[in-house]
Amino acid sequence: MNERRTETLVVTLVTFTNLFIAFFISGVVIWALGEDPWFALKTLLYGAFGYDEALGYTLYYTTNFIFTGLAFAIGFHCGLFNIGAEGQAYIGGLAVGLICLWLENWPLWLVFPLAVSASIIFGGIWGAIPGYLKGKRGSHEVVTTIMFNFIASVIMVDLLSHVLRPDGQMSPESRDFAERVWVPQMHEIFEWFGIQITQTPLNGTFFFALLCLILVWRFIWYTRWGYEIRTVGTNDTAAVYAGISVSRNIILAMALCGGLAGFVGINEIMGSSHRIMLNFQAGIGFTGIAVSLIGRNHPLGILLAALLFGILYQGGAELSFEVQAIDRHLVVLIQGLVILFAGALEHLFRPQIEQFVRIITNVEKTEQAVSPTVNN
Repeated sequence: MNERRTETLVVTLVTFTNLFIAFFISGVVIWALGEDPWFALKTLLYGAFGYDEALGYTLYYTTNFIFTGLAFAIGFHCGLFNIGAEGQAYIGGLAVGLICLWLENWPLWLVFPLAVSASIIFGGIWGAIPGYLKGKRGSHEVVTTIMFNFIASVIMVDLLSHVLRPDGQMSPESRDFAERVWVPQMHEIFEWFGIQITQTPLNGTFFFALLCLILVWRFIWYTRWGYEIRTVGTNDTAAVYAGISVSRNIILAMALCGGLAGFVGINEIMGSSHRIMLNFQAGIGFTGIAVSLIGRNHPLGILLAALLFGILYQGGAELSFEVQAIDRHLVVLIQGLVILFAGALEHLFRPQIEQFVRIITNVEKTEQAVSPTVNN
């Protein structure tokens, strides 16, 4: 077993061990409340996958977490801790909504790429400013991105309260977009092939999210810019000696983070609510941090981690509805335990697992060494 396969096995075992412990402790808490943990688990899984409507909501949440998970991962590869995906998604979503309002008479095939471009530009700028402050002025990205989250919130409240809100309307939100600029819902897409499924918020943005996973994977590991970003994140001093501009790559990484986070607006505003509204991104950006860390900042891991949190969100809603002793707060506790063990305490059991893998590797090497001797 080569070194790369060994490390992959260690990371996989660490992740599954931590998730098992998180769910085990959750089961103990549920049992202490007088409920059956196995029934709770079955209810959770049924609420996430048991029928087409549940699956639709699960994948709908997964789509958002893919975007914010990728938004954190690119920054992390550059040695940055981007905690500003909430604000970046907010501003990117604002750009998506403005395009849909201003170009509502245009066909979707023209509006969609313009909305994507606007989301990249607005969200990218919102990420690039903290990147500039970090790269050129040394400001810590955690502080600046948190502050930019609040600034984005104030901007949205002001615009929706005084500019975009129609006359006579009480709620701070824009008018509905024209139906022609809506991203097709998944049940509509399936109807094109003669398949009937229940209507859910899941829409075509899910396929766009999968495309983003592939593009980020190619960018990070197979392009010069991706190599430079990873080099800066690994050792910025070595990057300088290699002729790589640290500040430029920090700004680039944060701009990409903002652009990816802004795609949440495609799913939420253009694909689901069909209007600009307050707090459409609430919690999605922060959950993306956990998604990326659990997925080890790799697109494949992010996809699986985003699906896990989609299951917890949708299945948790079903669980709190079906089991009397379990409310939404306990579901949040389960999510918190997953984040705690798979994120903050990810190295808690790593030494023991590494020792176990070394034993397996040594046994394998011994068998390979003995085998030729026996044959002779």
